[in-house]
Amino acid sequence: KVFITNNLTSQSEDIAQGVDAKKAKDKDTAEQGAGDQGIMFGYASNETKELMPAAVMFAHRIGRQIAKIRHAGRQAKWLRPDCKSQVSIRYEGDKAIEITAVVISTQHTEDVRRKDIEKFMIEKVIKKCLPKSLLTKNTQYLINPTGRFVIGGPQGDAGLTGRKIIVDTYGGSGRHGGGAFSGKDPSKVDRSAAYMCRWVAKNIVAAKLADRAELQVAYAIGHPEPVSITVDTFETGKVDEEVIEAAVSEVFDFKPAGIVRQLKLKQPIYRSTTNYGHFGKDHLSWEQTNKATALARAVKKFSK
Repeated sequence: KVFITNNLTSQSEDIAQGVDAKKAKDKDTAEQGAGDQGIMFGYASNETKELMPAAVMFAHRIGRQIAKIRHAGRQAKWLRPDCKSQVSIRYEGDKAIEITAVVISTQHTEDVRRKDIEKFMIEKVIKKCLPKSLLTKNTQYLINPTGRFVIGGPQGDAGLTGRKIIVDTYGGSGRHGGGAFSGKDPSKVDRSAAYMCRWVAKNIVAAKLADRAELQVAYAIGHPEPVSITVDTFETGKVDEEVIEAAVSEVFDFKPAGIVRQLKLKQPIYRSTTNYGHFGKDHLSWEQTNKATALARAVKKFSK
């Protein structure tokens, strides 16, 4: 027998009174307060066409290639669904010089030899996905480092509270405020403001105002406006960071309801965020560079 108990309750009235939109007849949902206090970050870099850090995009490429092979079912029939990848890159300044290590852990059937898995992953996955110019004789390939990965999924390990917040974002290249995304509706700025910050940072780089940009915002629960907005261009900015901050504040609406409206966060758009990260996918609203021109114009205005 299976017993299902429904323990869902409404949100605390103490929280809801600050988060729900004010009911004044002359105001709309623009006065909705932030669903929690916290700090959120967004990051962008011109090192890839998606304006994302190379290491995390390369890791996602590997994951996609393995899934593509498994779904096709024509080769590597020993592959099973559980898999993760990691790529380490050596930089000189902001330029990627070499991939120092590639780690792949992929679930497999009992009857395949480890050396066959290793050879397949190097030849059919890694060398097909990653730039040849960055793979050197010193690159380490660590395939199923424990030696065996037959038991996978929730049967093997079920510790995924909040999901993996670093691989969901920038792979460690940009900072993270600590709040997970998945399972939260857009009133929670942990999710919506992180998407907003990515959108803004990407438009800063797309407008060629900087080669790298990180946006930090902070909210107080129940307050519509962020308590701070800070831009860091890591000394790659073409104009002062204070000028970019002023332009950002003019072009973008950081109120929770403004974020929802601009990014269309009440639409059924979240399915593709369940794998290969929440960023770097061109079809998502927060990945559009549709504000780059307006941002460049505002920067020119504030530079006078």
